[in-house]
Parts: sequence; structure tokens; C-alpha cells
Amino acid sequence: MTDMTVEQLVAQHYGRDGLEPAILAALTEAGKDIAHLDPVDLAGIDEFHLGWRAQMMALAERLGLGRGDHVLDIGAGIGGPARCFAASYGCTVMGIDLTPEFVAVAEALTLRCGLSDQVSFLQGSALELPFGIAAFEAATLIHVGMNIKDKATLFAEARRVLKPGGRFGVYDVMFAEDMVALPYPMPWAASPEASFVDTPATYRRLLTLAGFAIEGEANRRDFTLDLSREMRARAAESGRPGLGLHVIMGPAAKDRLRNVMDALERNMIAPIEIIARAV
Repeated sequence: MTDMTVEQLVAQHYGRDGLEPAILAALTEAGKDIAHLDPVDLAGIDEFHLGWRAQMMALAERLGLGRGDHVLDIGAGIGGPARCFAASYGCTVMGIDLTPEFVAVAEALTLRCGLSDQVSFLQGSALELPFGIAAFEAATLIHVGMNIKDKATLFAEARRVLKPGGRFGVYDVMFAEDMVALPYPMPWAASPEASFVDTPATYRRLLTLAGFAIEGEANRRDFTLDLSREMRARAAESGRPGLGLHVIMGPAAKDRLRNVMDALERNMIAPIEIIARAV
């Protein structure tokens, strides 16, 4: 490991020069009006997680998101879930992300979707959230915990900024059964130095210690694999879509996506959803 901190390694892993022009070029080639985008237009690019947009809609339903809710998306990426929540459920969303390039692109795409009055973004750390106590009715953590070793502080910070009774939706890649050695690179890390995949039991324990009551847990592996098979079948018929996660990940996408889907197929990992409530 170099002298860089883990957070610097993570930001470096996700950052990519020319990301916004690459996204706009892919959208233009797909026939989208980049001056007036709909969040649905971006779903193939900015839902950077297993289960994609279908999982985000299901998560929002289970969290009971609605108009008037102030929602914090911790580790917002380029803003896909935040825009999805705002456009579909009428809530106001603040996204925070470690990677400066992601924050800049999130803001630019949100403006093109006409959602800047509902959705905004800040660059910052999930371990030191720049918000006051009880500032939000709900929070989400979507494929972020794999990059954070200190999950106790992560969950304590989430609890601090949530109102009593606030809902916390965690959707992370976790070990399906035993803790095993994973293949790298993965979408969230090029090597084990920045990867902190853990078990659902650890999540439950640390969430409870942070002041949350666990209200539900679901393994979304089968759901994700079914969607993946449908996507591959469509691609076999009509070719790989121009709007995909390869636009964000660049040349590394093929190896990263192959490894994560292989580990998923072998039941080494699973995308796990946990719904918790601040007590």
C-alpha cells in the first residue's frame, strides 16, 4: 500500500478525467436530448450498483419515501439514485460523495434533468458528515460500505443526522456466507487495500450499536442475477447498449464487471438490503 489514505485510494479509483463529456457523448449517440434529460435516460449509466434502477425503486418503496422528505444519499456517485428518488417520489435529496469528479458530474446532470431545485451534492466523507443533528427524515447507503473499514463511525454518523424514527436504507455488497478471498479488480476497488466487504451479521450488530432498530433484511442476489440474464439476452439480440457502466469505469469495466458477476454467480457475495429505523 502507498502512503495515500484509504479515502484517497477510493477517490482515485472512482475518479476519471473527461467523465462528463464521455457521458454526454454516449447520450447523444443514443439519441437523447442532452439539454433536457429525464432521469430515466440516465439509468443505464448512473445506477452504479447491482439491481440497477429496479432495485432503487423497490428500496424507495420500502423506505416509504415521499413528498416533503429530506433524504441524504451517502456516497451518491454521479447522482442516479438521488435523481430517481426526487423525480419519482417528490422528496428533496442531498448527496455526498468522496470523489470530486463524481460530484461535479452529478451536479451537471441534475441541472440537465431540471432537478437542481430538489437535488444537490457536496464533496465530503461519510465518516464526517457536514450536517447538523436530526437534519433528515431518511438516508441511504448504496454500495458504499465496501470501501469503508470503520463502519461503526459510518453508522454513528448516519444516526446523528437522522431524526428519531428516520429510516436508513443500506444496500451493500456483503459476503453471502463465509468471508472469502475475492477476485480483483472489483467495481469498488482495484485491490484488497481499499475493499472492506463484510457480513450481514456485522452490519446488523454495528447498526444496532449505533442506535438503529433493524426492520427488514433481504438478499437481492437472485433478483440481480435474473435482471442480469435479461440484460445479457437483450444484448445478444441487439448488441451492447451504448449507455452502460463502461462509460463510467472506462477500459477497466470489462474485468471489474466480470469479477463481480462471477463472485455473485458463485454465491461468494450478495447485494444485501437492510432497512433500519433510528431509535
